[in-house]
Amino acid sequence: MKATEKFAGFTQETFDFFSGLKENNYKPWFEEHKPVYERAVQQPLKALVLAMTPAMYSIDSQMDFRPQKVMSRIYRDIRFSTDKSPYKTNMWITFQRMVPDWECFPGFYMEITSDCYQYGSGLYMAKKKIMDEYRAKIEYEPEQFRQMTKDLISKHQFLFGGDEYKRPLINSLPDYFQPWIQRKSIYLYKTCPIGAALFDEGFVQHLSKEFALLQALYNFFVDVCV
Repeated sequence: MKATEKFAGFTQETFDFFSGLKENNYKPWFEEHKPVYERAVQQPLKALVLAMTPAMYSIDSQMDFRPQKVMSRIYRDIRFSTDKSPYKTNMWITFQRMVPDWECFPGFYMEITSDCYQYGSGLYMAKKKIMDEYRAKIEYEPEQFRQMTKDLISKHQFLFGGDEYKRPLINSLPDYFQPWIQRKSIYLYKTCPIGAALFDEGFVQHLSKEFALLQALYNFFVDVCV
């Protein structure tokens, strides 16, 4: 990969590449288009990681900021998968601490595909013990949690993510808390169509502001996990 330039936004070529890969997910096509991948996908993603690092450092200085660790790989692990497509048709960056069990620690992510992008923060695959402690912490200080989270859904329009339990967990909390409680994992996210925001260097500031909205919730998750 060539030396990373300042993040100037993605280009239409970025998303055209993913569209093409969805239709031609095999090695000869990828090898032919690898220069496009490096120029239009890998390079701007790395530049975005570097541009986002100061804002993410201010959220949590213990995060791993090495681009090779923050960025996903395009190559799929097909050893134990029935889907033998060799390449992912999406890419993402994930800011998280260096911990042995990454599933049990919160993080921030931003993902791009051929037709949309998504970003958010939360506990994505946490073990039951972590989620039990998370719920107990909400029940112990419900009003503090309400004040911390009340604008994230209604005002800032984040959505809930995470599989819900088939049988609701019994608890005495008011209705406000049930979407937060009744999940095997929990994260907030937004999904947006491909648009002008992605094609401009100002996307760094936009994403930084959105992640800052989630900082208090992230800190809440960290307190549960450490």
